[in-house]
Amino acid sequence: MTYENIKLEIADQVATITLNQPSRMNACSLDMADEIIDALDKLEDARALIITGEGRAFCAGADLQAKGGQSAVSGGQAAYSSLIKHYNPLMLKLSKLDIPTITAVNGAAAGVGASIALASDFAVVGKSGYFLQAFVNIGLVPDGGASWMLTRLVGKARATEMMLLGEKVSGEKAADWGMVYKCVEDDALMDEALTLAKRLAGGPTVALGVMRQNLAAALESDYASALFKEAEGQRVAGDSEDAREGAIAFLQKRKAEFKGE
Repeated sequence: MTYENIKLEIADQVATITLNQPSRMNACSLDMADEIIDALDKLEDARALIITGEGRAFCAGADLQAKGGQSAVSGGQAAYSSLIKHYNPLMLKLSKLDIPTITAVNGAAAGVGASIALASDFAVVGKSGYFLQAFVNIGLVPDGGASWMLTRLVGKARATEMMLLGEKVSGEKAADWGMVYKCVEDDALMDEALTLAKRLAGGPTVALGVMRQNLAAALESDYASALFKEAEGQRVAGDSEDAREGAIAFLQKRKAEFKGE
C-alpha cells in the first residue's frame, strides 16, 4: 500500500508512524485509519513504536469532511459503518501489538485522535497538547473505545466531565490526573519519546509483549484469571532467548543485552 495520509519510518528498531495531513490537523479519515492498520502489519523489524502527528496537532478526530466521514449529517448508519469497518479494527489492532507503544501528543488529540493517543503504553504530551471529547457539541457520542479507556484511566467522574461537558483537558492536567505518562516542554517532546522508545526497544521484547497483553487482560478479568494469565505468559517469556540471556547476565553480574528473541 502506498501511504498518502501517514508516514512510516523504522530506524534502530524503533518504528515511527506520523499522521500526515497537517492542513487538516491530521483528522483521521477512513483512508488514514486503513493506512495505519496496514503500517501496523509492517513492524517486523521494530521493537518499539512511536505514533505522532505532523504539524500543530496530533489528530483532530475523525475527518467529518472526507468521503465516508461520520457526522450527524451523514446519519447514524454511516457513522456505525465507519466505526465497525475502519476505526474499531484500528483500535483493536493497536491493543494487540506485541511491542511497546508510545504516543507523542503534539497539540490537539480530539475524538478518535484522543483514543489513539491513549491506546499507547506511554502517552507523552507536550505542554501545548490537549485532549478533547467534543461529541456533545455535534450530537454524537464518544467512540474509538473512549468510554472504556477513560473510565479506567481517570475514573467515572472525570470521564463524565470530559464527555458530557466537552471541555479541553490540557497536557499538564492530563498528567496530574494520571491519564498520560508525562507532560514535557513542546520542544522536548520527540526527544523524550525517542529516548523512551529506544530504552524499550533494548528490552526483552517477548516479555514486554506478554506484559502488555496481561495488563490489558487484567482490566477485564478476575484475580484467579489474572494469576493464570501470568503463568501462561511466564511460560512464553521463560522460553525466550532474552530470558536465557537475562539469567546468564544475572549470574555473571552484568547488564543483560537483549535482542528481542
